[in-house]
Amino acid sequence: MNRVLNDSPAYKTFRVFNTILMALMAFVCIAPMINILAMSFSSERAIAAGRVFLWPADVTLVAYEHIVNTAAFWRAMLVSVYRILLGGTVNMMLIVLTAYPLSRTKDEFPGRFGYVVFILITMLFGGGLIPTFLVVRFTGILDTIWALILPQAVPVYNVILLLNFFRQLPKSLEEAAFIDGAGHLTTLWRIVLPLSKPALATIGLFVMVYHWNEWFMAIVFLRSARLYPLQSYLRGILIDMTFEVRSLDDVERLSQLSNRTISSAQIFVAMIPILMVYPFLQKYFAKGIVLGSVKG
Repeated sequence: MNRVLNDSPAYKTFRVFNTILMALMAFVCIAPMINILAMSFSSERAIAAGRVFLWPADVTLVAYEHIVNTAAFWRAMLVSVYRILLGGTVNMMLIVLTAYPLSRTKDEFPGRFGYVVFILITMLFGGGLIPTFLVVRFTGILDTIWALILPQAVPVYNVILLLNFFRQLPKSLEEAAFIDGAGHLTTLWRIVLPLSKPALATIGLFVMVYHWNEWFMAIVFLRSARLYPLQSYLRGILIDMTFEVRSLDDVERLSQLSNRTISSAQIFVAMIPILMVYPFLQKYFAKGIVLGSVKG
């Protein structure tokens, strides 16, 4: 029966239409990346003349030479990596420790519904930028890396995703652990977390991408540009057109480039870490999303 349906004209037409549609969507997603790569290898004159789209014109490597010799870029890169390691660790710990008790039944955790409603309210209604700034200043973390981490330490969406995943795990495994004398933390560490690798990998990817791409909080909470993560530094390149100049060689090199050439090269280099990490987590990504969204 399935073979007959697969050979029908309607099904073949659908396959062709679906393939064309998916190819167009893939092109729309990939074309900007290719365009950025092409501009990073092109000269200022070629970009100004509109001769660069998916292939570079007047190929030059001066933009990448500028990146290699720009200490501010690599400093911002290190700040972003440090933010991912520190912020990701804090986020994952608090997400797990929040989601696990909320995944218990009403009998196991009286008052669970009230806590769930409370965290949902924080996701739907924010306190606003000025109150958040005042809290950050009052706690003494203004102009520190913690100002980029603690205000978003417990992402509610990720808590709900992991909460739903925990609720689908077999209760018999936890009950067996309790019978053997394990406590809640031991059960969480030895039973629940090893079974939750798909969901943890998915949430870890969300957390990593958030910390890598987020730029606004650094503009608000950091006074020193030396503490800016990579995306905030790139924002200065794209909008303020600020470059670090230390010698006459830097001046000569910048005179040969346009702002778009330098920013395109730096943006492409900034995309490489995410492009390298995603394939390793892709096998967990779809499974973690599907399993974590079955129950509400």
